[in-house]
Amino acid sequence: MNDFIVRALAAGLLIAAISGLLGSFVVWRRMSYFGDTLAHSSLLGIAFGILLDVNLQLAVITSALLFAAMLLLLQRNKTIATDTLLGILSHSTLAFGLLILALSNTVQVNLAGYLFGDLLTVSMTDILWILACSIVTSIVLLRFWNGFLTITVHEELALVEGVAVERLKALLVMLIALLIAVSMKIVGVLLITALLIIPPAAARKLARTPEQMALGASVIGCIAVSGGLLMSWEWDTPAGPSVVVTACSVFLLLTLVQSLRGESAQ
Repeated sequence: MNDFIVRALAAGLLIAAISGLLGSFVVWRRMSYFGDTLAHSSLLGIAFGILLDVNLQLAVITSALLFAAMLLLLQRNKTIATDTLLGILSHSTLAFGLLILALSNTVQVNLAGYLFGDLLTVSMTDILWILACSIVTSIVLLRFWNGFLTITVHEELALVEGVAVERLKALLVMLIALLIAVSMKIVGVLLITALLIIPPAAARKLARTPEQMALGASVIGCIAVSGGLLMSWEWDTPAGPSVVVTACSVFLLLTLVQSLRGESAQ
């Protein structure tokens, strides 16, 4: 098998494993629109990275973390509804990023690769970035798992019990931003949130505990990545959409099985 497929598979499996864990919190806390906004803002990081001639991965990570921090601050302003604020920033940052890249005459950029993912561009350096992100995220999740669950189940009660709710929320958002930043080359800006949402939504149909759902989401994500890359290899389809279509197919299959079981039980 060609080296680029092996690199893409390694990167994709790492991303899927972490996406399952973090994506469960995205589903539980209904943060999908938040994830979309962070994903769109990362394209602006690409644009500035090209203009400033700096490492693109570092530029994207920095951009995603800065926008995550800005979103947390802006959400405290109650004069604008959260969904309105996210909608404005999501589409504005995406538009600014596309405009800057379109006006840049110095570098030719593969926009389709950034928007929908491109396995051909995955390098060993990218894998090292993803591996570092996975290790950091895993350590933080293991350390603060119970705290994240507590603020997700009942935020007001957690606040009364003295849990540092705002700090944990900020930490969770930063982890999601970091994951989105290193996932662009596999799934792309427009589809990364789907990888965060669909596997946990599918795993929810089988799980009885939060831990089962999170681990199941990681497994389903790995299946989606493997199936998507196989589809891309066999039929020359874009990697990102192929991964998402595979994940969606698993979700629909589990939904059908659950529905048939419910009918048979009656």
